[in-house]
Amino acid sequence: MKVTDHLKASDDTLFSFEILPPLKGKSIQSIYDGIDPLMEFKPRFVNVTYHREEFIYKERENGLLEKIAIRKRPGTVGICAAIMNKYQVDAVPHLICGGFSREETENALIDLQFLGIDNVLALRGDSIKTESSFRPHNDGHAYAVELIEQIDEMNNGNYLMDDVNLEPTNFCIGAAGYPEKHFEAMNLSTDLHYLKKKVEAGAEYIVTQMFFDNEKYFAFVDACRKEGINVPIIPGLKPIKTMRHISFLPKFFHIDYPEALSAELLKCKTNKDAEQVGIEWGIQQSKELKAANVPCIHYYTMSNSDSVKAIAKEIF
Repeated sequence: MKVTDHLKASDDTLFSFEILPPLKGKSIQSIYDGIDPLMEFKPRFVNVTYHREEFIYKERENGLLEKIAIRKRPGTVGICAAIMNKYQVDAVPHLICGGFSREETENALIDLQFLGIDNVLALRGDSIKTESSFRPHNDGHAYAVELIEQIDEMNNGNYLMDDVNLEPTNFCIGAAGYPEKHFEAMNLSTDLHYLKKKVEAGAEYIVTQMFFDNEKYFAFVDACRKEGINVPIIPGLKPIKTMRHISFLPKFFHIDYPEALSAELLKCKTNKDAEQVGIEWGIQQSKELKAANVPCIHYYTMSNSDSVKAIAKEIF
């Protein structure tokens, strides 16, 4: 079932969350351990994130260095199929531009269709850690809108392999939105301009980057509507869980903490302190969002569900 169909079928705010695939070598049980505690809240869909390849340099016999690509985590196709089979809940794989050619993207989408997975979240993805800026695959996409266009073309029966008779796909396409703007955007206005291009290209709903100030989400939704972006906009929340998160999240995700939250975080001395503040703030945020009748609240768990479970118990 499509994400948009789930949203249309419900009169109340839905619950969903995102997991991070385990490092290669770990079993599927590590994923189930992160999902099991949250199933009591009846999620309609579970997102499976994807991290692009990394590169290492291996010295060869002649003394030269060879650049080798490695993928530290398994792909999302098999994980999504396992989740849907075990829990009878829709899985939403993340598709990214970085590291993939258009042909590889098409093959992944064909596999997803074959397995009955009809939702995807289309993202540009991050740059490689060793690169100062994002560099696309030579035959890949530089922007998420191009990826969305390819998926939409397949939904209309147009494949790269035009010599093969393939049925049209039927993917529900999600896109990312940034209440505090994407860090590469010149300003929020230009960011909204490009977000609208994603919707015009085929995106049917938006999931936001994490935020800790609900007013920024509400202002973002209002700005989207004025721009003519009328698809559902799902707020994404992440509970602060460790002392490291206090400085890491603003730095890595380019977000701000409200003064009331930062005042509480300054009092934290241990990871347990930070986790408790994260839970309490997440409950407060979630209650306000639910009261505003948002279509769904999407939680970023990073496969550690304790804090999200504590929040969900108070909300759903």
